[in-house]
Amino acid sequence: MKSKRHIVISANVSWYLFNFRKNTIKKLISMGYKVTIVSSRDHTSEKLASLGCGTININLESSGKNPFKDLLIIFNLYRIYSNISPDLILNFTPKINIYSTLAARPLKIKCINNIAGLGTIFIEKNLLSRFVGCLYRFSQPLAHKVFFQNKEDQSYFVDNGWIKKEKSIRIMGSGVDLDHFQIRESNDDGITRFIFVGRLLIEKGIVDLVKAFEILKKKYTSIELMILGPFDKKKKKQPSEEDLNRWTEDRHISYLGFKEDIEAYLGESDCIVLPSFYREGVPKSLIEAAAMGKVIITTDNIGCRDVVDDGLNGFLIQPKDIQGLIDKMELVVNMSHQERLEMGLNGRRKIESQFDEKTVIQEYINVLEEAFPND
Repeated sequence: MKSKRHIVISANVSWYLFNFRKNTIKKLISMGYKVTIVSSRDHTSEKLASLGCGTININLESSGKNPFKDLLIIFNLYRIYSNISPDLILNFTPKINIYSTLAARPLKIKCINNIAGLGTIFIEKNLLSRFVGCLYRFSQPLAHKVFFQNKEDQSYFVDNGWIKKEKSIRIMGSGVDLDHFQIRESNDDGITRFIFVGRLLIEKGIVDLVKAFEILKKKYTSIELMILGPFDKKKKKQPSEEDLNRWTEDRHISYLGFKEDIEAYLGESDCIVLPSFYREGVPKSLIEAAAMGKVIITTDNIGCRDVVDDGLNGFLIQPKDIQGLIDKMELVVNMSHQERLEMGLNGRRKIESQFDEKTVIQEYINVLEEAFPND
């Protein structure tokens, strides 16, 4: 580069960027870019700063629906960008994709956005989904490029006129660090260990999974279920504290809460289960588990199906099909330890060929450098 370009990377919370985009940040810094993080501060903010980037706090409720607060977010982002004058902004997470793009437009700062799934908003057509659709329709054409993690979301935006096809790019999720997430065999001790990793949203199938497990446990006593993910008391569409307490009264079910060293728990497991009917991007937990050689059970649903070749490295079920879930979990229980390892190796090979994080990062760099043609 002729000069040291200034890149802003923005998301609703810092932990998302540290957990999912840390290596992207490190790569950009190693290439000589100045990087500033704009996100809500949390326990990972200092870790982000230690990578060599600046950090700026913005208060943002990812699930808030107050339009006046949202207008204030746009103004605050505009003020921040005016003060620091970045050359380009990489946006992640839904609200930031919209509001950061709108804030950057008057300043003529290019934005590259990342659509990592559409969540629960578009499961049903209602006033809220129409409103959010209008925000996407107004904001995304202003972006320089928009990345999509699955072809269904890309088609949804293009077909609705929210983005021109030539501005859209499909990538394979956020990728996985293959050096960090390596094959790790579980103990061959006669116990089949299932694990759920993700936010405890009903739409991610956690309630269905527990129901299936409780039924399966009546037939098989040598099974365990680990539940790993944050529990947010403010969220409505999730199990209650009473539900969690009741589930974990069973010695076969353990709730681990939020963990940063997810690989330690994936390593202990035989099979990851995500019976999601949420509009996922490509679930990070599934590609990390597959990279470690774990069998996958998930739904034949947007984003989830991209990680599984049915019968080869895992199994697909229909969303909300509890009996189908029981059947596939029972298949895993009755597999030998060696059969699980062989299925897991198929998953590792799939991740190496399709979901290497280095390839995903290079896609971002290619588009970023194309935005600066004179460098």
